[in-house]
Amino acid sequence: MILRDKNLGIVYSDDVISRIRQLKHLALDMDGTIYNGGTLFPFTVGFLQRLKELGIGYSFLTNNPSKSTDDYLLHLSEMGISATAEEFYTSAQATIDYLHLHHPEMHRLFILGTPSMIRQFEQAGFVSTADNPSDEPDAVVVAFDMTLVYSRLCRAAWWISQGKYYVATNPDRVCPTDKPTVLVDCGSICAGIEYATGKKPDIVIGKPDPRMLDCIMEKYGLKPTEVAMAGDRIYTDILMAQRANALSILVLSGETRMDTVNRTERKPDMVLDDLSVFQEILEKVRG
Repeated sequence: MILRDKNLGIVYSDDVISRIRQLKHLALDMDGTIYNGGTLFPFTVGFLQRLKELGIGYSFLTNNPSKSTDDYLLHLSEMGISATAEEFYTSAQATIDYLHLHHPEMHRLFILGTPSMIRQFEQAGFVSTADNPSDEPDAVVVAFDMTLVYSRLCRAAWWISQGKYYVATNPDRVCPTDKPTVLVDCGSICAGIEYATGKKPDIVIGKPDPRMLDCIMEKYGLKPTEVAMAGDRIYTDILMAQRANALSILVLSGETRMDTVNRTERKPDMVLDDLSVFQEILEKVRG
């Protein structure tokens, strides 16, 4: 079989065709992949339904920790997508899992994040410390904080400068949006902290860290050859897929453009305009 993307003119290898035939689970980035800001792409609902008909499971993976899983479920429901909590894995959940597993001694956290995210950490057993020099944390967690307060940014920088363990939830520079603005994300906040303190995070959770995909494979008993990751960013979605040895699918419906793809050394396995094209490919290979 010769598999060609009719829009971009890319011919895919026999190995890619074989991986599509073996596909049992698709990890999906959200913003820029299934919707843009508050706008659902017109193909999304039909694409998810077709995955179910083909017996392909899916999970929503997002580096955006500003909303809790309940918030995301409501957000998707308002756009017409029915989902369950088991289908979600956010960078906030991945950070909680990492701290529980690798640093069980750390209970008190100074969290630079939204109230929704802070509640999620508190529900997981952590104590959120106040913006007070006498309320000392065990570690600092910096996230995509859309409620950022300058004094709290300064307090985070202070504790980091004092050598506190420093965790970033995700490396994203900006968050995709359909609004006329730039949403400064966690990676850019961390860059400001580094400029002020000279310190980088001790660890950055979320994509491209492969643990998010590893957790999905462990949960469903899957091999890397049976899993794919679809997203709109090379430096998070695609790099994570490559590190986890999963099929990497870049969609051009979000942040990345084709000129960026042409410049990158480690190419994605597939480059598509959007997920509707992947549905057409699935129909051809699996239909």
